This record gives sequence, C-alpha cells and structure tokens, in this order.
Amino acid sequence: MTKTYLDVCAIDDLPLGERLFIQLGEVPVVIMNVNGEYYAIEDVCTHDDGPLGEGEIEDDEIICPRHGARFNLRTGEVLTLPAVMGVKTYPTKIEGDRILIGVEE
Repeated sequence: MTKTYLDVCAIDDLPLGERLFIQLGEVPVVIMNVNGEYYAIEDVCTHDDGPLGEGEIEDDEIICPRHGARFNLRTGEVLTLPAVMGVKTYPTKIEGDRILIGVEE
C-alpha cells in the first residue's frame, strides 16, 4: 500500500507539549509534540475503546487515562496490561512549516 501525506497544521499550531485532535474519516487521531518530535496515533485505547490522547506522556510512552495501559508512541506497541493489542500509529513529517501525517490509500 502506498501512503499519502495529509497536511494537518502549521508547526506553530502545535507547540511543545501540546496535542491536536483530528478525525480521519471515522477514526479519531491525536497528534502530539513531545520534546520537539511529532507523533500521531489513533485516539482509542485497545482495552476499552476509551480516549487515549488525554493520557499522560512519559518519555515515548502514553498512558491511558482510564486504566493505565501504556503504549509506545513511535510504534503503537502495547507495553502494559490491561491492553493486549497495540494502537495504530501514523508517520509524521515536516514540509516547510507544515506538519503532515501519512495515511494508507
């Protein structure tokens, strides 16, 4: 499958430590600026379908605010119970002053 990169926002619209919540069709996605790196993950915990994007971030992990499952922001890999499946991640890139995320066609 090929990836298409969608223009999401200007770099200035997502300052350090902030998050941007968007919809890709019916899929909620959160884009985060963590220490100057941009991550995009599906905003749904695989444990109970709750929102993941409001969770605390420690290094390159996000912690589900409901039950504490941890996921790797880079890979989506689940790191702790109660979740047993990872979350979908989307590649990000910068073009000029814009943040783009990659989606499969």
